[in-house]
Amino acid sequence: MFTGIVAAVGRIEKIESLGDADAGVHLQIHAGGLDLSDVGLGDSIAIQGACMTVVSKNPEGFAVDVSRESLRLTMGLDAAGDVNLEKSLRVGDQIGGHIVSGHVDGLGQVMKFEPVGESWELVIQAPASLAPFLAYKGSITVNGVSLTVNRVDDVAAGTQFSINLIPHTISVTTLKDLKVGQRVNLEIDTIARYVQRMMSYQTK
Repeated sequence: MFTGIVAAVGRIEKIESLGDADAGVHLQIHAGGLDLSDVGLGDSIAIQGACMTVVSKNPEGFAVDVSRESLRLTMGLDAAGDVNLEKSLRVGDQIGGHIVSGHVDGLGQVMKFEPVGESWELVIQAPASLAPFLAYKGSITVNGVSLTVNRVDDVAAGTQFSINLIPHTISVTTLKDLKVGQRVNLEIDTIARYVQRMMSYQTK
């Protein structure tokens, strides 16, 4: 469990195959400013919004194994580069964002990313399957960052939603590097997921 508040920007430094073409990969990650003193083997860390298990540690970072299925369903875990990092939530921790599971629900596509005054407007197109879970002033996780939806527009190919990014969010996450056309990891709000299930369930 996470909150979507990025603790550090790390970097995937080394990628090794775990076997043949159908196998996953072993990632060596520089932790950036993330404090690993309380992280042990088997603990969870969200990388670009995807929950991964720590399989080894070193003085500067940690390693994880990523399955081929996870690589298929996410973005940003198959190449060297900067990544958003967040340690798993512990009892008593402050929830500064919203409840995040670290399970990517789908991939969105950046349609617009432009400065507006002192902030930035980010418009993402989400797949139609996620449309029921996107709401004005609702929560969404983009590449592991907890964000608030400012506008929702249903279009033929799915749903486009707009987010206002303040300068602080831009400066402390990888969102500053987004480009139009790029795909991003999306996780819907956990509460919305359960509400949809309760509303759609019919007893037999």
